[in-house]
Amino acid sequence: MVWGTAGLRTHIWNNNLRSLFLLAAFPVLLVAIGYALTILMTGFVDPGAGAPGKDGAGFELIGSELDRLPGIAAWSLAIAAIWFVIAWFGHQAMINAATGAHPVTRKDEPALYNLLENLCISRGLNMPKLAVIETGALNAYASGLHEGQYTVTVTRGLMQRLNKAELEAVLAHELSHIRHSDVRLLVISIIFVGIISFAAEMVFRRIFWLGLRAGGDRRSGGRGGGLVIVIGLAIIAVAYLLAILIRFSLSRRREYMADAGAVELTRNPDAMISALEKIAGNADVAESPEEVREMFIENPRTGFMGVFATHPPIEKRIDMLVEHAGGRRRVPTSTVPEI
Repeated sequence: MVWGTAGLRTHIWNNNLRSLFLLAAFPVLLVAIGYALTILMTGFVDPGAGAPGKDGAGFELIGSELDRLPGIAAWSLAIAAIWFVIAWFGHQAMINAATGAHPVTRKDEPALYNLLENLCISRGLNMPKLAVIETGALNAYASGLHEGQYTVTVTRGLMQRLNKAELEAVLAHELSHIRHSDVRLLVISIIFVGIISFAAEMVFRRIFWLGLRAGGDRRSGGRGGGLVIVIGLAIIAVAYLLAILIRFSLSRRREYMADAGAVELTRNPDAMISALEKIAGNADVAESPEEVREMFIENPRTGFMGVFATHPPIEKRIDMLVEHAGGRRRVPTSTVPEI
C-alpha cells in the first residue's frame, strides 16, 4: 500500500492532535473577536473617545478596554460551550441542510446499503448511516464525530454512473476516512471555521453600514476613534485569517491514504482508479457551501486557488494507485480531465 502501518498510526495521531488544537483554539478566537467588537463599537459610538487630539489617545482607549477582557472571556467561553453542545448533537443536521442530503435506509436503497454493509462486515466495522444528495454531480463524503454518528453520503449521480465495483470503492474510501479519524478533524474544522467566518462576515457588514450612517462623525472624531477602529478591524481580520488557515492546513495526504484504504478493503485498485476517472470533472456540487466541500472525495480548485486546495489532483492520486497499488488506468492519461 501507499503507506504502512507506522505511517497510518502517525496520520491518525496527527489528526487527533489537530482536533484537540482546534477545540482549544476556538474559544481563544472567540475572545479575540469579542474584544475587537468592544473597541469597534466604542470607536463607532464615541469616535472621539480616549481624549481625541492626543497622540496616544487610541492606545489609551485600547488599554481601558482591557478591563472588560475578563467579562468578554467569560461570555466567549459560555458561547463556545453552548456551540460545542449544539455542534456535538446537531452537526449532521447542519451538514445535511448545507448539502441537501437526506438519510436513506436499506428499504430505500437496498443495493447501496448492502454494498456498505458487506464492507463493514468484512472488516468488523460498525455500520455507519447512509444519506443521498439528489444531484447529478459525482461526489461523496463521510461525516460524524464518533461511533453512532458516522454517516456516509453519496450523490445520486455517483450511484447512477458508477458500476458496482466502482461504487464499492468509493464507499470503502469514505469508510477509510472514518477509520483514519479524518472525519472528526474535518467536521470540527468545518463547523468552527464556518461559525468564525460567519461572525467575521457579520461584523464587517455591521461596520460597513455603521460607516455609511456615521461616516462624517468618524472623520471628525480625531485620531483616537480612528485608531480604535483600525486596531479592532485588524484583530477581526487576524481571527478570520487564522480560521481560513486552519481549513487550508488540512493535509492532502488524507486523500492518498483513503484511496489506499479503499484498495485495502476491496482488493480492487482498478475500481478505485476508474471511479476517480469518472469523478474527475464531474464532482462540482455547486449548491454546497465551500467549507463543506472540503469533506467531499473531490473538491476541484483551479488557477490561483489551487495553491490552497485541500485535495491533491485526481491525476496524482491515480498515479499513486498505479505505482504503489498495481492498478491500471481505464482511459489514457491524455484524456483524463485536468484538475
